[in-house]
Amino acid sequence: MRRYGPAVLLALVGAAILRVSLFSELYLRYVQAGLRPYLVVSGVALVLLAVSAAVVARGAAVPETDEGDGEDGEDGEDDGDVDYAGHGHSHGHSRGHGAAGPRVAWFLTLPALALLLFPPPALGSYSAEREAAQRAARGVGTFPALPSGNPVDLALGEFGSRAVYDSRRSLKGRTVRLTGFVTREGDGTWYVTRLLVSCCAADATTAKAEVRGVEAPPVDTWVTVTGTWHPEGEPGSTEAWPPVVDATSLRRVRQPDNPYEKR
Repeated sequence: MRRYGPAVLLALVGAAILRVSLFSELYLRYVQAGLRPYLVVSGVALVLLAVSAAVVARGAAVPETDEGDGEDGEDGEDDGDVDYAGHGHSHGHSRGHGAAGPRVAWFLTLPALALLLFPPPALGSYSAEREAAQRAARGVGTFPALPSGNPVDLALGEFGSRAVYDSRRSLKGRTVRLTGFVTREGDGTWYVTRLLVSCCAADATTAKAEVRGVEAPPVDTWVTVTGTWHPEGEPGSTEAWPPVVDATSLRRVRQPDNPYEKR
């Protein structure tokens, strides 16, 4: 069975990738939606490689016929029973070890099984709180006009950009609707938060808005907050971040299939 180790590992990894990308939307916890085709192709390729490795391993397991034994007996030359047996034992031990491979390699199946059976959740409040407090200066500018009508649904990234950097204050007097998960600080301040990614979860950054006027749900609860922007500080100043929203209503929602916003 150990000779099939590489094939088993390839099959597990391939099946795990296909589970999260082809048969579910779980891949959205880790990468952008546009990368799905590449994940599917990778999963299929790994499964095919696993099948090929299993076929090769099975072929190598077929015993070979030793045609030289009869010839040694016919020519009458005696290589020595003890020496011959010792050589045969050493050769067989070496070949058996090579077929089995290092047993510790089987531990590599554990991450593949974990991904297959227990896919990790999307990043949440812990990851958001680990982001450095300093933010790169982006400069003050103008933004396109918001759609007409209230409330207007905004991504948290866009809300934060307009609140902090828009010199025209396009959010002023508008009712906005923001969706994200709850994060909190030790003093009771809480935020509706979303993680922004360019490619995958590894490059995630945080977009958030402080919520005032309603009681905070538990941390990591997904909510939709409706309210108005509360201006603080001058555009582009440190006082303007994080932006503040005076909430008029709050509704708990389920985590969306894609928990991230595109940066």
